Amino acid sequence: MDQNPPLPVTILTGFLGAGKTTLINYLLEHNHGERIAIIENEFGAVNVDGALLKSTEDVEIVELSNGCVCCSIRGELTKALHDLLAKMDSGAFKADRLLLETTGLADPAPIVQAFFSDEIICERIMLDAVITLVDAIHIIKQLDEHRVAASQIGFADRIILTKTDSVDEAQKEHVLSRIHAINSKAEIFEAFRGELPKEVWIGIGAFELSDSLHVNQGFYQAKDVQTIQFKSFSAQKPTHSWNDDITSYVFEAGELDIKKIGTFMENLVEVYGNDMLRYKGVLAVNSDERRLIVQGVHKVVGFDFGSPFENERKSLLVVISRPLPYEELKVQFLQTVA
Repeated sequence: MDQNPPLPVTILTGFLGAGKTTLINYLLEHNHGERIAIIENEFGAVNVDGALLKSTEDVEIVELSNGCVCCSIRGELTKALHDLLAKMDSGAFKADRLLLETTGLADPAPIVQAFFSDEIICERIMLDAVITLVDAIHIIKQLDEHRVAASQIGFADRIILTKTDSVDEAQKEHVLSRIHAINSKAEIFEAFRGELPKEVWIGIGAFELSDSLHVNQGFYQAKDVQTIQFKSFSAQKPTHSWNDDITSYVFEAGELDIKKIGTFMENLVEVYGNDMLRYKGVLAVNSDERRLIVQGVHKVVGFDFGSPFENERKSLLVVISRPLPYEELKVQFLQTVA
């Protein structure tokens, strides 16, 4: 039986031109003591980015060139992961972590699901986080014209905002508010000339059942590559309509009845799971002093108990989803109060 710890994988996504290659190159230039396997995907037969990265000896490049990493290529992604594991088992390559860079046109949904749908991959590869790069200059137009841009933001555990030096404060505030409307859970980091330290987006354990959950009310601004400061922003509702198809829904209450909230979550996932990109809850239940943690992707969901509540016992559930009957569900959620 394999005793090695699971290989952590970071999915790096973002629309065309958002700066994924710049971020990876900065990581490789400043990465010390770790060997990284990179699965790169490019439209067309020649992967230019992969060719540029091959000169780094601590990097193993796996190229997928048959279109975007999505439903049509998920089998190839699974095969590439199996091949990588076999290469590691044979001693041909040692990897400390895996980075999967998607093409700018890829929907993260089937990519994420690929890590839960294969027994060997589930056992030996562990999702660390979905990181989405957002181009501050072009994201508004991209959201208006391409549904996948909202999906990339909706799946994110952390969002890296690039090219902010080319927009004014009003435009940046507009971008931040629109991002927040789609995904109020993800932390937002502003890159400095497309660069950020590794610790910001690698090894953050976003798919672990942790008992931390908050609705984000600001962003982290980079004064330089190493100096990052938190700034709040006004996430006010817009005066015009955004039709991004994906929205953050927040459910709040006090202490809940364990059986009733279990039934609520079971029904929610069964009926609406296909539309729910990501969801996480930290709940206070009447049967235990500890936080009940719920986390899921579509219909793949996990439950566990975390640490005891220290102060007020309150419940918070954040669902990032395509349209839900929110008012109806909010009534049902409140009916689970103990």
